[in-house]
Amino acid sequence: MAPPPPDPKFDLRGVSAEVSSLHFSCNVPKPRPPLLFSGSSSGKIHVWNLNTRRAEAILNGHGGKSVSWIQMLPDSDKLMSQGRDLRICLWDLADGRNEVMGSIHLDGDSFCKCSLLNTERSLLAVPGAECSQVQVVEVESKKIISSMTPPTDATWGMAMCMKLWQPKSGSSPLLITGYEDGSIALWDVLEHRVISRYNFHKEPVMSLDFDSDNARGVSGSAENILHVWSLDEQQDFTSYKAQELVNPGIADVIIRQDKKILATAGWDYRVRIFGWKKVQPLAVLQYHSATVHCVSFSDHIIPEERLLAAGSKDQRISLWSIYAQT
Repeated sequence: MAPPPPDPKFDLRGVSAEVSSLHFSCNVPKPRPPLLFSGSSSGKIHVWNLNTRRAEAILNGHGGKSVSWIQMLPDSDKLMSQGRDLRICLWDLADGRNEVMGSIHLDGDSFCKCSLLNTERSLLAVPGAECSQVQVVEVESKKIISSMTPPTDATWGMAMCMKLWQPKSGSSPLLITGYEDGSIALWDVLEHRVISRYNFHKEPVMSLDFDSDNARGVSGSAENILHVWSLDEQQDFTSYKAQELVNPGIADVIIRQDKKILATAGWDYRVRIFGWKKVQPLAVLQYHSATVHCVSFSDHIIPEERLLAAGSKDQRISLWSIYAQT
């Protein structure tokens, strides 16, 4: 028999609002502690010290509007956060500072989270002025380098989620976007054109992630189906597996950095773990008393384990040590 799922290693409380976004920053030189950033529906970002399990700072730059996305810029002390106040804030956290050093204004209100790509220059995919439009901005200059809009006769609906990535061939960056009509589209960023598109879902695509090493992705919606798909050599979408879940509603999906496991955040208060290679169910983690909005994997082994964080409507963050073997 399979062993029972573990209990959380610990939890974090004191947010006093729904936890809407999570991001680890653990791959840091000593003596800096490993950190977890959590965004909330109150517009605040808590900076959690994972050694002391306490919030060492609270960032408040989104005017009380929910924080939907957080990302640390690599090899720096700069943090980016996206809020429903239509701003992306760039924070300077060096030497204990908690200052907004700049911002990018968003032209349209959207539930769609940003996606950051770091190559020779940092590029940021953002929701556009029209509900179905997506754009790519150069972070340093804040200039829009691409605007991608569906054909005028298209009925794709609102852009709901996206993933920006760079093919190994070194060609134009590509953007995968999930839409309100249940479709997923692949865009060529520099040519502003759709390469391929497929309707995997009957409901709006709530979340997606993509494994560029294996050209395989995963998406979830309001349905009880987790769809795994791939891109062939012609960059067309093909279905790999449709994994049925007990209950509907997938708020977030994330593939661990080592491409070993996948986690989903459920409307049914549960976190589900799957093996990524064959998409086989491994565990159902039960702790929260309300919808789980977001999940995130640690970006480093702490000290010899991998952590999974889950944030919920119940105002709590659970941290789990699971499948640490690599």
